[in-house]
Amino acid sequence: MTRRTTVRPAVVLVGVLALAANLRTALAGYPPLLETVRADLGISAGLAGFVQAGAVLMMAVGSFTGSAVGARIGRERALGIAVGLVAAGSLLRGVAALAALVGGSVLVGLGIGLAGVLITGVVKEHLAERAGAATGGYVVSMMVGATVSSAVAVPLATALGGWSFSLAAWAVPAVLAVALWVPVASRMPADGPNAEYGALPWRDPFARLIACYQAGTSLMFYGWLTWLSPYYEGQGWTAGRAGLLLAVWSVAQIPAALFVPALAERNRRWRFWAGLTLTCGLTGTLGALLLPMPLLVGPWIWVVLMGIGVGAGFPMGLAVIAWRSPDPAAAAATSGLALGVGYTAAGLGPLLMGVLIDATAGYTAAIALLLAAGLLQGWAILRIGDRPRI
Repeated sequence: MTRRTTVRPAVVLVGVLALAANLRTALAGYPPLLETVRADLGISAGLAGFVQAGAVLMMAVGSFTGSAVGARIGRERALGIAVGLVAAGSLLRGVAALAALVGGSVLVGLGIGLAGVLITGVVKEHLAERAGAATGGYVVSMMVGATVSSAVAVPLATALGGWSFSLAAWAVPAVLAVALWVPVASRMPADGPNAEYGALPWRDPFARLIACYQAGTSLMFYGWLTWLSPYYEGQGWTAGRAGLLLAVWSVAQIPAALFVPALAERNRRWRFWAGLTLTCGLTGTLGALLLPMPLLVGPWIWVVLMGIGVGAGFPMGLAVIAWRSPDPAAAAATSGLALGVGYTAAGLGPLLMGVLIDATAGYTAAIALLLAAGLLQGWAILRIGDRPRI
């Protein structure tokens, strides 16, 4: 049984979109500055890369604990605190020191992980009638924030006088989003503490299936995010052109994330749309492996197909949780398990790909890992199917 709210759904949606815009900015703003950070702090490539991997693994920690935190202090209040952690971590990274960079990244990752779980419960509670469209909307907001962050990271560092100030700048939109959310959340009735609702549903078959689904789509997303540009640089492309490929990959995700969950919601055919977009992602991945530079169209077609696959994959997983969960607490708990498993795969997968690239002196085994992740996702899609919503 969901709670009545005195806040209009449109107002809740605006608040959710503002918060979601901050859930990838801090992560996306770091990679363009990585080489500058290495030179300034005198650290190895492995250590610089572990900063990002550590943030993603902390996202897993936040996801596993987010349901319990929301059950204890209320989802709406906890969501504002989570994005506040993103702001605090960004500010801490404004200190040009390794300890501050690592500590700030830990806070950023924890806040993002918590917020991702809590938003799912808020959507189920206040936007249940349009869960697919709302989920697609806030994922697109995340993507837009990430795209802007990666595009302006270097110019910001130049304008503000250093990489640390560029990283700290992302505290500003996070603070503004929290300031917008607090009066909205204060008007929402909240449940009292309920520790039982915070437990992760490890024994629930649907929760385990959606965890496998999120592990597959998360590994494919973060694997290509990390290695797409280096892969095509190995094919003879310049760093600039390879970076443009990554930008096209990111842009292709936006319409997929926005429209596919809404279409699945309208047609009540989750398995069809999830399977179709996964097929696009697998086709692009297999094409990049077997024929990385096709005549006439080049790798652009593969990159667009990959973008469609991972762009729809994440929001489709969150949408089916909202549709199938009996109440907001169950939705938050299920998403906590699914996102926690997914972010664990996202944190470890790219590192394993790097090991495979070094061990085999090539990318075949690493890309095969992404194909295996896609097959795991496909198996989960078939098992989840199109059962009626609860």
